[in-house]
Amino acid sequence: MEIIGAFAALIAILVALLSTNLFLSKLVVPSSHGRFVTLDGLRGYLAFFVFLHHSYIWYYYLHSNAWALPSFRLFVYFGQVGVALFFMITGFLFFNKLLEGRAHGTDWLRLYVSRFLRLTPLYLLSMVLLFLIVWILTKNEPAQPTGKIVVDGLKWVGFRVFGAPDLNGLLGTRYIHAGVTWTLPYEWFFYLFLPFVALLIGNRPPVKYLYLAAIALYVFDIYGYSRDFGWLFLGGMAAAVLVRYERFTVFAVSKWATCLIVGSLAWSVAYYPTIYEGSVPRVLLVAAFCLISGGNSIFGLLRLKVSRTMGEMAYSIYLLHGVLLFVVFRFVFGSVSASQLTPLQYWGVIILLTPILMIVCGLTFRFVERPAMRRVDTLTNWIRMKKKRRLEHENVN
Repeated sequence: MEIIGAFAALIAILVALLSTNLFLSKLVVPSSHGRFVTLDGLRGYLAFFVFLHHSYIWYYYLHSNAWALPSFRLFVYFGQVGVALFFMITGFLFFNKLLEGRAHGTDWLRLYVSRFLRLTPLYLLSMVLLFLIVWILTKNEPAQPTGKIVVDGLKWVGFRVFGAPDLNGLLGTRYIHAGVTWTLPYEWFFYLFLPFVALLIGNRPPVKYLYLAAIALYVFDIYGYSRDFGWLFLGGMAAAVLVRYERFTVFAVSKWATCLIVGSLAWSVAYYPTIYEGSVPRVLLVAAFCLISGGNSIFGLLRLKVSRTMGEMAYSIYLLHGVLLFVVFRFVFGSVSASQLTPLQYWGVIILLTPILMIVCGLTFRFVERPAMRRVDTLTNWIRMKKKRRLEHENVN
């Protein structure tokens, strides 16, 4: 399984790039603007690595009904490094905004509108798919009380900040998304904590956003969210500071830096079961991310148009790949038939699913994500106008 899986992963990555280049070059056109092109190129690979991670998990889930980390260390790192670097990218980009905002201010309203429109439309689409699948699987079973179904459904719609309960008695509801939605509350909490971070660096936010941050901190604590992932956001923030130094960016694009990135990741995979095993793999991962943020493209790979195009679809790949796996193995094959696939047959199915995943995610980016992102300024200005009119009305009265 391990050798077949490793070769299949390589083939799947090549198929993903080929599919993106052939089918999506006109549908999804990456922006050529921005200072951090290598991060744009990195995102798509991270999301696809998470897809490979969950593909491995699904093979054993079909046989044992146990959702567990892969036994093959490479696939453990596919998932953990993918998620870890996503958190670092978030920390990097938004701390960078705050650093720049010290000179000309931060538009907090626009920041939160952009986050809402960036994450919510596709997430709601994924919720529609989730509820539809749950309905199909439980329609012939005794229904739970309506009130409970509504409350549980709202918890899911609310980015599962308040929990991710099984819906209508369907055990393992979260596996419909391959469990990936657990990261979204942490993303939202980080965004809401930003006013506190801004205050610490001399970028004073309006008081109302500090209140919002305080409420978020209270919810974070009362619902028992782990602080173990804070170092990931801090790693991204450290990179945002380092890229401001010319000496660092000059080194970051050197061949020595490329060797350091590849070597540190290989060392971690070889000697540590997970990235959370002690401080060494964490330090190596943060160092690798800092160098990529500084402009290292890993032999030019991250600057390729196809890489940046796949990066545009990263959120769709991340959020929807679990649904695709669930539909294929529960509805197309059926759990029993899927469990009878040999490792070679199974990975053949994963490779065949890859272009389907890329095309679906290209379409969702083009028709769901991008239209919403283009309305950030429109919605921000509309909110400001509504507030202005309300204040004018209050002054008249």
